[in-house]
Amino acid sequence: MGEAKRRQLALQKQALEAMVVDTPGGRIHVQWDHSASATPNAQLAFFAEFLASTGVYDAWVDSCPLVYTSPNAPSKKDVLGTWLLAILAGHNRYTHITALRGDTVSAQILGMEKIISEDALRRSLSRMSAEQSQVWLGTQLLSSVQGALSTAWILDIDTTIKTLFGKQSGAEVSYNPHKPGRPSHALHTYWAANLRLVLDVVVSPGKEHSAAKARPGLIAILDKLPVEQRPALVRGDCGFGNEPFIVELEERGQPYLFKLRQTQGVKKLLARQFARDDWSTPGPSDQGWSAVQDTLKLSGWDKARRVVILRRAVKTDLALSRKTKSEVGEQFEILMPDDNVQAWEYAVLVTNSSYALEAFGQLYRDRADCENGFDELKNQWGWGGFTTQDIERCQTSARAVALVYNWWSWYCRAAKPGARMEAITSRALLLAGVGRAVKHAGQTTLYLTPMHAAKDKLLDLIANIRAALSHVRAVAEQLPKSDRWKTFLDYVVAKITRPLPPCLPPDRLAMAG
Repeated sequence: MGEAKRRQLALQKQALEAMVVDTPGGRIHVQWDHSASATPNAQLAFFAEFLASTGVYDAWVDSCPLVYTSPNAPSKKDVLGTWLLAILAGHNRYTHITALRGDTVSAQILGMEKIISEDALRRSLSRMSAEQSQVWLGTQLLSSVQGALSTAWILDIDTTIKTLFGKQSGAEVSYNPHKPGRPSHALHTYWAANLRLVLDVVVSPGKEHSAAKARPGLIAILDKLPVEQRPALVRGDCGFGNEPFIVELEERGQPYLFKLRQTQGVKKLLARQFARDDWSTPGPSDQGWSAVQDTLKLSGWDKARRVVILRRAVKTDLALSRKTKSEVGEQFEILMPDDNVQAWEYAVLVTNSSYALEAFGQLYRDRADCENGFDELKNQWGWGGFTTQDIERCQTSARAVALVYNWWSWYCRAAKPGARMEAITSRALLLAGVGRAVKHAGQTTLYLTPMHAAKDKLLDLIANIRAALSHVRAVAEQLPKSDRWKTFLDYVVAKITRPLPPCLPPDRLAMAG
């Protein structure tokens, strides 16, 4: 044994012994304890109870298509449990799993033998084909929301850009508003609005960010849903307000609401509408927006459709500029509007729905909430990471993150029905906590020490969650064949449902037109 090796072993032996550390708070005696069972996420026990009581975790594991023949291979529960813990902890890199390897308490809570390594997890995910992953996670993701779709709801569709920093499959340079010129993936996402839950996400190469690439995923969702569970409205921005997208929804009798691009035909419509004197009067909740409606047939459309024009006066000081050419070259000309000039901001929406005119302003403004969902999933969960060389595993990880995000969202809504809690605050409140597990006489006791200042609030939230799970268990005991997940969703939805605006009957709709 070399001198360097003996010196290293001596230092390791010294580190295992009691040490005296001088700190600003005084002298502290430090000693390592490698045999204790402890976890920094002790409140995982309550979330695990939620997963077990509703049956979603077992259904997720049992339906996983992973198959091993080697006796040395990890079990499906170890693979998926490690993946769940990494996502739930807010990781966005596979390498971060190393920080979980010593947490034997969390592994025991989820019924795992061990937490596997990052390489073992990546290899496991590569064993599934794209088709197997689609059937497995796509079904699980839709099922996590579908039980709550019996009341009127709105489907939001939007696309976000995931910036990449390597040579991954599908990493193409295209539209990237945050880092122009950087390769990216496009994530087409379908939301249950207001609930801010993900119905599905499709990961595409960076150049496939247009509405045409998002249409197949939307149609697949609509075709999977029974008629009574389809959305009251499909909503999107101006990227989706085009003829092929609209026609496919009309063929299925699906109401929609899209913003229109400012084409020449739309600008001519605006010129006619601004002179009208029957603009609606803005109400207290309209934020100054007034509206009129008309019909419009653009050159690429096969028929005229209902359009709603919104406008709001701009009250701030304005200065307009334009480029002019003169003998000395190109110059900027500044125009200052006088008292006879009124500046407006406006939007033109196309729809086939029967909502009253005054409802459309708020209906479209609510679409902005899905941007908050993108921000949370990319910055507080793992959508900004979990990147591999092949796009198939990127697709698998995106759906898995969305599924755990949906589970956690329902868990938080059961804890606090009156408000939505984002992960940056809810994980610190409902997940983090020092826990020490002690085994005696075949029984495990978890001693939990919450580190959050809002301990009383925490106990109230846990009590709300356990009340919801007690309701599920009571119903399952009386009706053994009942769907426990559907029972839980019905319990939560009853506490948070806010009705949509009423639709106009056909006769009043014709008069309004």
